[in-house]
Amino acid sequence: MVSNLEYYKVFYHVSRLGSLTLAAQALSISQPAVSQSIRQLEQQLGVPLFYRVAKGVRLTKEGETLRAYVARGYEQLEIGEQKLRQMRDLEAGEIRIGASDMTLQYYLLPYLEQFHEAYPRIKVIVTNAPTPDTLELLEQGQIDFGAVSAPFEPGERLETVPVRELEDIFVAGRRFIAYKNKMLDLQELGQLPMIFLEKNTSTRRFMDEYLENCGIRILPEFELATSGMIVQFALRSLGVGCVVRDFAQEYIDSGRLFELRFNKMIPRREVCIVYDGKARLSAAARALLQIIGVGDMRSL
Repeated sequence: MVSNLEYYKVFYHVSRLGSLTLAAQALSISQPAVSQSIRQLEQQLGVPLFYRVAKGVRLTKEGETLRAYVARGYEQLEIGEQKLRQMRDLEAGEIRIGASDMTLQYYLLPYLEQFHEAYPRIKVIVTNAPTPDTLELLEQGQIDFGAVSAPFEPGERLETVPVRELEDIFVAGRRFIAYKNKMLDLQELGQLPMIFLEKNTSTRRFMDEYLENCGIRILPEFELATSGMIVQFALRSLGVGCVVRDFAQEYIDSGRLFELRFNKMIPRREVCIVYDGKARLSAAARALLQIIGVGDMRSL
């Protein structure tokens, strides 16, 4: 292997321009430096690469063979540098985000719209998954950052930034109209058919722990994958649904659902942006987080 790869750069320009003088101008170095580089390359390879002609130099057969490989490599490097400049200037690249239905629909979506308008050439890939799965993807380096809902236990590498409050509520339809406008005790939930999210979600974990701390154990009638489906089941009076307020507010406002009132306040939770504090985020990911308003992105 040639000891100085800079010799190949000089060789490429001399072979492309057919002139030591023009190559020196293109490289912004002296002509003797170009000549010395070519001599060193020929000595290390043990073959002549050029011979002189009236108006410059021409490749030998050995030189033509070498140029075919050097040109491909050098031009690929130039393409790579161009791609990096485009990524730096936010003219190309991609962002990988993890988010649940709730954090995507009721938090991230307006920011993604704003980002796309500002940087239309950046590809955005969103992996829709509950909080535990999003955290696992982040720890595996498969996403740049996640938008997750508390509670969760971030790993040692993960940085967490709270960005918005969440309010968990219980909603019901016409079958349960007797409970409307009544101040209920949380214990009464144990007597009602309940609709909850599946257990692999932070929302279900939060509510299970909260109710257990209040001495209440719930065995849901239905366990569903999405909050949107909980609302649909509640609209059909199949039970009392436990959802984040955002999912049900439209139906509460229209009167199709009503919110159950309790004599004890359910604590509010938070939506958080999480990212690997030890990793260097791409320029595109930093730009999106800047739009979201998460800290000083220059240091990430």
